[in-house]
Parts: sequence; structure tokens; C-alpha cells
Amino acid sequence: MFALPPGSAGHAAERDPLWAPPLEVPFAVAGPYLAPPNPYGSGHRGIDLAARPGDAVLAPEAGTVSFVGRVVDRAVISVRVDDVAMYSMEPVRSGLAKGDRVRRGERIGTVAEGGHCAAECLHLGVRVSGDYISPMRYFLRRPVLLPW
Repeated sequence: MFALPPGSAGHAAERDPLWAPPLEVPFAVAGPYLAPPNPYGSGHRGIDLAARPGDAVLAPEAGTVSFVGRVVDRAVISVRVDDVAMYSMEPVRSGLAKGDRVRRGERIGTVAEGGHCAAECLHLGVRVSGDYISPMRYFLRRPVLLPW
């Protein structure tokens, strides 16, 4: 399990490119992103964050709700951040509707049951220009090379 050090995400200045943690509980990755070998191959197109049903789900970034509903056996919410980026979370029970605007850090629902990790996680996926990427790039600061 991977956990961010305190203060690593969500507590920076307003223009910081990092996203806010999507849960009020500590940010702990229980399942890593695993890129598929090709667009149709198997993989894990997101990260699983340790969570329990009823935990508050927060918007990691501001945007417009593009989908709220059931996909197979799970409740899903998707938020479009801008013209190219979108994030989706599941299982999430939400009272929001398509077209609603959300603010960074705003409560957008609660962890529900269902999905691939039963009642133990929140799955977060990020798509940029239609392709899934690792969500961790939005939660970890970029490394800085120091001069010798």
C-alpha cells in the first residue's frame, strides 16, 4: 500500500497543479495503475484508494459533472475538468446531476458498495484526450533535480 506523506497533496496554493485528495480519510493507494499493453488489453485503468462505504467523496478538481449513474454493478460519477481531462470515481452514491458544477474539495457523494473491490476502496480513473493515464501524476509533486 502506498500512502502520501502529510501535506503532499491538496494543501498547496490555488494555482498548484496538484489535485486535492478525493477522500477525507488518509490517501492510501490499495491498488496501483497498470497500463494495458494496448487500448483493448487488460489492465487497471486507475488507482484504488482505501475507503469504506459511507466515506465522504470530494472533488479532486473543479469541473462539470458529465455522468452520474450505474455502470453494470456500480455507481459512477464522472467530472470533466477541461476540454481534454476528465476523472471518474466508483462506487460513488451522489445526488448531483449531469451539468452540475463542482468546486475543488467539494463533497460530491459517498463511497457506495459494488465494483471490483467490493467495500474496500474508491476507484479513481483519469482520462486525458480519451486515453487513461495514471492518476498519481496529479497527486505527486514533480521531482526536482538539484545542482551538484
